[in-house]
Amino acid sequence: AHENTDLQSRAPPEEQNYGATAARVRRGPHLPVPRNSPAKRDYLIVGVLCYANLINFMDWFIVPGILLDIQKYFELSDGAAGLLQTVFILCYMLAAPFFGYLGDRYDRKVILAAGIFFWSAVTLGTSFISESHCWIFFLSRGLVGIGTASYSTVAPTIIADRFDEGKRTTMLSVFYICIPVGSGLGYVLASGMAHTTGDWHWAFRITPCMGGLALVLLILLVPRRIQRRTEAHRALSIYGSIRIAAEKPGTQGTAKTTWCQDVISLGKNWSFVWSSLGLTAMAFVTGALGLWVPVFLYRAQAALGTVPQCPQKSCNSSNSLIFGGITIGTGILGVIAGAEAARRLRKMNNKADPLICATSMFASSLCLYTALMVAQKNILSTFIFIAFGELFLSVNWAVVTDILLYVVTPRRQSTAIALQILVSHLLGDAGSPYLIGTISNAIQAKKDPSSQWSFWSLQYSFIICVFVGVFGGGFFLLTSFYIEEDRKEAEQ
Repeated sequence: AHENTDLQSRAPPEEQNYGATAARVRRGPHLPVPRNSPAKRDYLIVGVLCYANLINFMDWFIVPGILLDIQKYFELSDGAAGLLQTVFILCYMLAAPFFGYLGDRYDRKVILAAGIFFWSAVTLGTSFISESHCWIFFLSRGLVGIGTASYSTVAPTIIADRFDEGKRTTMLSVFYICIPVGSGLGYVLASGMAHTTGDWHWAFRITPCMGGLALVLLILLVPRRIQRRTEAHRALSIYGSIRIAAEKPGTQGTAKTTWCQDVISLGKNWSFVWSSLGLTAMAFVTGALGLWVPVFLYRAQAALGTVPQCPQKSCNSSNSLIFGGITIGTGILGVIAGAEAARRLRKMNNKADPLICATSMFASSLCLYTALMVAQKNILSTFIFIAFGELFLSVNWAVVTDILLYVVTPRRQSTAIALQILVSHLLGDAGSPYLIGTISNAIQAKKDPSSQWSFWSLQYSFIICVFVGVFGGGFFLLTSFYIEEDRKEAEQ
């Protein structure tokens, strides 16, 4: 970065705005000049990537949407049910660094296509598992996590390559709206198919068909090489190498670094470190909520006597449908509100992004605590406060990613996203569903089985999410202390 200082100084003033991937690749007099405005094909590519992201998260949240049915079918305890999501997340996060490495060095279109095909095929196979092969069901969820990691790691970097700062934030917002929308549709799809067919296995037969369509669109519409960053960066690397060789005889500069060198460099980037820990707290809370809220709501209703006990054939209830609708609505509104707030507040405060994330985490924790406390008295109030809690969490999705993309140099972005996925899931939602279920099991073991005690066990277990959310807000506050310095360094 230091060898290219004079090259950066030649960049026109209007290019030096933070958050623009292309703007960080400062241009010399003979370097290729990227276009100033995105073409129609750029928007089409984003549309394909968003559609695939939507399906990814629909498949991710099929299991939570029919968890009551799966628990009864395989006779799973709360701890074992939580382990289902943990297996998925563990495989997802362990595969992410590998695909991040590939995404920074090889054809990203091939990686995306292979990932979509793989998880679609495994999900379809999941729908044929019998009750005597529970271990295969756990294995299949792990394999789906591997396929999903190949997509989630690489796709955001393609969007970052094709748009400058203002447009890129908007496009990332659209991309990340697909997370809550897809999650909510996963609940709706799973619950709806289980209710319509009377067999929860059918819930796993829709997303593979949609994945096949996404694969066709990806092959037809997304170019094999994403030229915008690659060409400019390659030219810049050549230019920098020539200068280093001229200034230091006997040495040969290169833009390539090892994965370990990239990791060490990212570890020194405090904005990346603290924002990743904040995202980890978000992942912990969302992972626990995503799996257990429909079950928690059902148990609260059963304790109040407003719903009958789960029948032998099917445990389907309206809670998954309602929670899915809440997830979709709050997700869309939250991501849009977060992106708009960031766009406006950046003009007044360069630390706006981490401050927005911190405020949202604190507000979400307060709403979650209130929802837990009122659940034993009023279910409607519980739905309302859960909705506000999810709304504040959704505010952060696009903003956190945007922070990463302007505090990390472009050639390390796929690796940075992969590391962030690894850390946030390892310490976040990989363990939170299982932890909540295990604590619930331990509490239930102290008393004879009853509807009231079954509800209390989950209620007490969920309290840990409130504290983790507060810690997450603190991590984002720490990010604000370093973000200006790290942004300037990334621009160099």
